Amino acid sequence: VQLQASGGGLVQAGGSLRLSCATSGRTFGTYVMGWFRQGPGKEREFVGSISATGEATTYADFVKGRFTISRDNAKNTAYLQMNSLKPEDTAVYYCAGQPGVRPLRYEYRDWGQGTQVTVSS
Repeated sequence: VQLQASGGGLVQAGGSLRLSCATSGRTFGTYVMGWFRQGPGKEREFVGSISATGEATTYADFVKGRFTISRDNAKNTAYLQMNSLKPEDTAVYYCAGQPGVRPLRYEYRDWGQGTQVTVSS
């Protein structure tokens, strides 16, 4: 599938943003969706993942309790709700998709182009 991430922007520390990942095709409901990020001078890291049905999620330890992944299979879109943002959350955020069932931390086949999130202190 083709993926298009959007919703990034500039936000103050403590604020919130919701990222969206729109997809093409009619197979979205058979894809596990993941979110990753790459901060300045850092390697890309896993943020979280959601199962194909949306019933299961898994998150990196650093976002637990602050970020929530969801999906609307009828709209072919996945979401990353980010609350209590910190300056260290500043990064380009990417969505990714992989045919499958259960949440994944790696081995994604399809990637979106990324959306910039900047958190000011």
